[in-house]
Amino acid sequence: MLTKEKIKKTIDSLPDNFTIEEVIEELIVIDKIEQGLKDVEEGNVYSTEEVRKKLDKWLK
Repeated sequence: MLTKEKIKKTIDSLPDNFTIEEVIEELIVIDKIEQGLKDVEEGNVYSTEEVRKKLDKWLK
């Protein structure tokens, strides 16, 4: 979950001139990374073997 502090840090890390799209893109990336880290902490991940099996099915 994004917090005001994280949003402020993101905006502060951008150059002086930026577009709204750049801010949104940065916030989406941060949110996705945080969600991925949360998934890892909760054990919601696939093993390498599970991924290989899924890819085999998808690529046929």
